[in-house]
Amino acid sequence: MIETLPQWPLFGWSDDARPALRAARMRREPAALATIVALDGGGPRPTGTQMVISQGGVSGFLSGGCLEADVAGHAIGVLSSGEPVRLVYGLGSPWPDIRLLCGARIEVQLEAVGPDDEAAARLFELMDARRPALWRSDGQRRQAGPADDAPAAWSGALEKVFAPVLRLVVLGADPTALAIANLGAQAGFETTLVRPRGPQDAPPLPGVAYSRHDPAEALALIGMDQWTAVAVATHDAELDHAALVAALPSKAFYVGALGARRRLPERRAGLAAAGLAEAQIGRLHAPIGLDLGGKAPWEVAIAVLAQISGLTHLGGAAG
Repeated sequence: MIETLPQWPLFGWSDDARPALRAARMRREPAALATIVALDGGGPRPTGTQMVISQGGVSGFLSGGCLEADVAGHAIGVLSSGEPVRLVYGLGSPWPDIRLLCGARIEVQLEAVGPDDEAAARLFELMDARRPALWRSDGQRRQAGPADDAPAAWSGALEKVFAPVLRLVVLGADPTALAIANLGAQAGFETTLVRPRGPQDAPPLPGVAYSRHDPAEALALIGMDQWTAVAVATHDAELDHAALVAALPSKAFYVGALGARRRLPERRAGLAAAGLAEAQIGRLHAPIGLDLGGKAPWEVAIAVLAQISGLTHLGGAAG
């Protein structure tokens, strides 16, 4: 069991508890699931934020570093006894030596999730099916089901909705396309780089899948649901056009295209000639990304991911 956390909290980059819970399940290990269930005073992380602690590692974070080590220490006892605990930090806490610099009061539910937990198994099934899932737990009793068909809750149970993992599809092969794909994978997107008729070898980008299919076929095989973003950056007018004709009528919540602003009327006219409705064409973000002024590959990649991230928090990606 982990007794001290790593000095560099890279585990905090993960904001979705499901992969860590699933990894523990595959190792046949129990995991301690910590969830913020109440928050007063404006803490750095919202209610519903989760952290997973198991023999295999730690994932997620609950504060700016104030709580994590103490929560991990309590996880040892929870995994040993199987009994949940409610931890209080800040005002009313029994551990006054743990100071919350944000001034918040944070309540954390800490529970053990075994490798044969039925609710966790159902959660993973819905994750694989890319369906929003509603997770309920009071620490002893757990339940998971489709978010749009959930049974009645019971008193004392916390609720958390898990949306499907966001997808990012990048079409292109130049340094800018590679930078967008690489940054997307680092940000936790299920990322695919599409390079029609490209080399057999996949790009040397960790966490990035690769497709050599033509745009329409590639997008169809990947699947365009409302949790998918598409970034078109091929520098080939025909490939760009084919990708946009396939992506804009789809359910993808974001479709952006690299290119000069002065070419946009010509691009829009071509899409209209291809039979796309004005409302579909109007979904296009072009030139792609927020206007941050930079043109270098990483600058464009940051602008694109910032624009996509903004849309996810403004309701662009349905929960």
